[in-house]
Amino acid sequence: MSTSFDVIIIGSGPGGYVTAIRAAQLGMKVAIVERDRLGGICLNWGCIPTKALLRSAEVYRNFKQANEYGLSAENVKFDPEAVVKRSRGVAGRMEKGVQFLMKKNKITVVEGEARLEKGSASPKVIVKGKDGKDAAYEAKHVILATGARAREIPAAGLKGDGKRIWTYRDAMTPPEWPESLLVFGSGAIGIEFASFYAAFGVKVTVVELLDRVLPVEDEEISAFAKKRFEKEGLKLLTSTEAKSLKATAKGVEAVVASKGKEETLTASHAIVAVGITGNIENLGLEALGVKTDRGHIVTDGYGKTNVAGLYAIGDVTGGPWLAHKASHEGVICIEAIAGQKAHPMLKERIPGCTYSHPQVASVGLTEAKAKAAGREVKVGRFPFVGNGKAIALGEDQGMVKVVFDAKTGELLGAHMIGAEVTELIQGYVVAMNAEVTEHELMETVFPHPTLSEMMHEAVLDAYGRVLHV
Repeated sequence: MSTSFDVIIIGSGPGGYVTAIRAAQLGMKVAIVERDRLGGICLNWGCIPTKALLRSAEVYRNFKQANEYGLSAENVKFDPEAVVKRSRGVAGRMEKGVQFLMKKNKITVVEGEARLEKGSASPKVIVKGKDGKDAAYEAKHVILATGARAREIPAAGLKGDGKRIWTYRDAMTPPEWPESLLVFGSGAIGIEFASFYAAFGVKVTVVELLDRVLPVEDEEISAFAKKRFEKEGLKLLTSTEAKSLKATAKGVEAVVASKGKEETLTASHAIVAVGITGNIENLGLEALGVKTDRGHIVTDGYGKTNVAGLYAIGDVTGGPWLAHKASHEGVICIEAIAGQKAHPMLKERIPGCTYSHPQVASVGLTEAKAKAAGREVKVGRFPFVGNGKAIALGEDQGMVKVVFDAKTGELLGAHMIGAEVTELIQGYVVAMNAEVTEHELMETVFPHPTLSEMMHEAVLDAYGRVLHV
C-alpha cells in the first residue's frame, strides 16, 4: 500500500467520504482513514438509522389511525427487536454503499486510529491499525473530518452508562424496551427519540433548560410544536434544570429545578441529549498548536486551520452539526485546495430538519433574529388546515411561515411544522441561494393539489395577497 498521497482525510462520515470522492474527481490521489465503520456516525448511528426507526413509528401510528381513513386494522402490535433490526439493516446497506463508492473512485481506505505528528509541508499521519502497529502516511494536504459525539455533564449525572442512562447510540439499539423515559434536551436528537418512543406507547417526559422546546427554531414554531407534542403524549418541562441524574435498582431518578423549586422525577430509563462536542482528543492537535475553541477546531471559510497543510470540516469545526453542512464544507475545502473558485459556507442558508411527529424544518433567520439585526420585516403565514392536500392526507395540523426584508423583498427565513416539511424546505433554500425576491416567488406556479402550495400562500400572505384563508 502506498504511503504518500495528495490528500489524506481522517474520518469517513458524510463530510469525509464526500470530500474524498470530490478529491478523486479532481484527479487527486486520496486516502481516507476510519477507525470504525465507513459512513461514520451519520450513516451507522445517526441520520439514517434514526429515520428508519421513525418510519416504523409512522407506519405504526398510521395503522392505529386506520379507521380515520375508512380502513380496519385490528390487533395491531409491534416487535421492538424487529423494529431495531430493520434500522440496523438500513445502516448496513448504507455502509456497503460507501464501500462501493470508495472502490469506484479508487480511494485508499486505511483502517485504524489516526494521530498527527509534525511533518514538512503538512502534518504526518500515523495510523494504529487493528494489529496495534503504527504505519506512517504523508500527504500534501490533511483534512480532519472526525465528527462529534454526544455532550455529557458528569457532575449532574448526565452521562450514559449503556444500561439505564442512554446516549443516542444506546437509544437506537436499546438493551431493553423502556416503560417510561426521561429525555434531557429538546433539540432535534432529543425530540426525535421522544417522538419515536412515544409513538409506541412509552410515557415520555422531556426536560429542557431553556424556555421552549426546539429552542433554535422560530418562537411561533416552537409554541406550535409544544402543543402538538403534548397532544402526542409528551410531557414537556421547559425552563427546567437537571440537578442530578442517577440509576437506581428499578430505573432512574432525577432531581430537576424550575422557578426555584426542586422535584424528583422517576422513569425506567433516560436519554441524555444535551448537546454535541467535537472529537478533537488524541489527535495530536495540542503538540501541533492547532487552534481550538470550546471543543471544536477553528477554521476559516475554506476549512483551513492555523497549521500549514491541515484542514478541518464538519461537526469537529462546530455547529450547525448537520451532515449536509459537513458534506458541503468538504466540497468547498477540497475545491479551494485544488485552486478552483470556491465560495465560503453561508451558514444562514443551511436548512435544519427535525423528523419528529410533526416534522419541523427551517432555514435562515427567525422573525426575532431578523428584527434584532435591524431588519424591517414582512411576515407571512399559512396553516395546513387551508390546504386541500393536507386535509386529504389527514395531516391538517401545521404551519408555514416566511420572513422577508420589507425594503428589498429578500427572503430572510422560512419556518415550517407539519407533514413532509423536511422535504418542502428545500424549495425555500433554493430560492434563498438564487436570491429571488418576493415577486418571483409570487409569480411562480405551484402544482395543485400539493403541500407545496402552502409555500406560495405564505409568501402571498406576507404581502396581503393570500387566497385560501
